[in-house]
Amino acid sequence: MDQERLAALRARYDTASGGESDDPLFARIMASQFSGGDRRTWPFAGVATFLSAPLRPGWQDLPPAERPEIGLIGVPMDLGVTNRAGSRLGPRAMRAVERIGPYEPALRMAPLTEARVADLGDVPMASRFSLDSCHADIEAHFAQLHAAGIRTIAAGGDHSISLPILKALGKDRPLGMVHIDAHADTGGQYEGTRFHHGGPFREAVLAGVLDPDRTIQIGIRGGAGYLWEFSTASGMTLVQMHEVAAMGIPAVIARAREIAKGPVYVSFDIDAVDPGFASGTGTPEVGGLTPREVQEILRGLTGLDVVSGDVVEVAPQYDTSTATAQIAAQVMFQILCLLVRAPSFRR
Repeated sequence: MDQERLAALRARYDTASGGESDDPLFARIMASQFSGGDRRTWPFAGVATFLSAPLRPGWQDLPPAERPEIGLIGVPMDLGVTNRAGSRLGPRAMRAVERIGPYEPALRMAPLTEARVADLGDVPMASRFSLDSCHADIEAHFAQLHAAGIRTIAAGGDHSISLPILKALGKDRPLGMVHIDAHADTGGQYEGTRFHHGGPFREAVLAGVLDPDRTIQIGIRGGAGYLWEFSTASGMTLVQMHEVAAMGIPAVIARAREIAKGPVYVSFDIDAVDPGFASGTGTPEVGGLTPREVQEILRGLTGLDVVSGDVVEVAPQYDTSTATAQIAAQVMFQILCLLVRAPSFRR
């Protein structure tokens, strides 16, 4: 070994702390993670929050310049499920996941150091028994955040929560959408209600808050395809899982970038992931995406004007390893990166 090189390495690093770096980005991240040179926050201690973001449930009391720019919000409601219940526990499971981020290596960014991001707590809902009441509370809560200029990522809860969120955010102008899921969720009325988790995007189009021509649905599969006629009839681009496999991920990304113009909502159902990786969900479908493919797709959306998103259908009681919540929390982090890189976001 070159002795001069060894001497230089010793001079630089032998007494350096674990919180030092010559790389400006790494130094900024380390400043957010370390105190006193080498003391790092314990990931297993303290109050659990989404992505270890600071907890700010009383954001309204902060001066406008100190308010979060991006809020992470729990929506613990699963009254709209058609199969196994339990995604009301999803937000807690996702908060309990430690060590997500702070660095995104493929995008070379650390979103929590580039924007004011906070866990804003859960949506307050007046009734645990009424789906209609919960949807009204969700819409009102996200409308308040939208009016305050706070962009949001929601953690569900079942997929019916996307409808009131889209109503709150798409009222001024309809949003486009990248929807990653095993199911298209454009079904009609079942057993007296149109507002279950199998139909939020039909209702969002009919409400005028979701633009079907700027919507792409990725990874759709399973035996319920006869229910999704509305997707293609309305003009959505439906890319079924067997087509994803034939096209390849780069082609899927290119198609998504072509379709999802203007302000875009990203909706991710954890059952998009094959149940061999993510068993903790109410409606598992075999033959799904791998976690690595999900990351590749989401990274490929960087630069689109992603203004909001959600991660839904995590039901931890069916998860034997916490892998489902781990994947969901990572997806939440990837969507956060997209919001921070969105052209319309304040740099």
